[in-house]
Amino acid sequence: MKNRVTGIGGIFFKTKDPGKTREWYKNHLGFNTDDYGCTFNWQDENGKNCATQWSPFKSDTEYFSPSEKEFMINYRVENQEELMKLLKEEGVTIVGDMESYDYGKFGWILDPEGNKIELWQAVDNSFV
Repeated sequence: MKNRVTGIGGIFFKTKDPGKTREWYKNHLGFNTDDYGCTFNWQDENGKNCATQWSPFKSDTEYFSPSEKEFMINYRVENQEELMKLLKEEGVTIVGDMESYDYGKFGWILDPEGNKIELWQAVDNSFV
């Protein structure tokens, strides 16, 4: 497998008040926020439209579980199913089952420090 990770798909972190946090970043740093955070659109080296998501979550979210860390990083991948199979063979801790949505496939793993990592294969390996 040539490229396992192709970029950062998103940065997710816990906060006491996601709405207040989104508003602060909008007012002071110019983020174009919505209910989910902010989407940064960009193009890869081949000119494909891509996006990186920035999202504050409530401090009591279970989405980062079983990790107890305050953050989770989402990495873009090219072949979700192949990568998850390979990681399992390598002894990496897989969290839950892979999930598919209109905008892509998701899988979760833990690194050696217990950080939950989200792996995302966008539909068509791009995201507009």
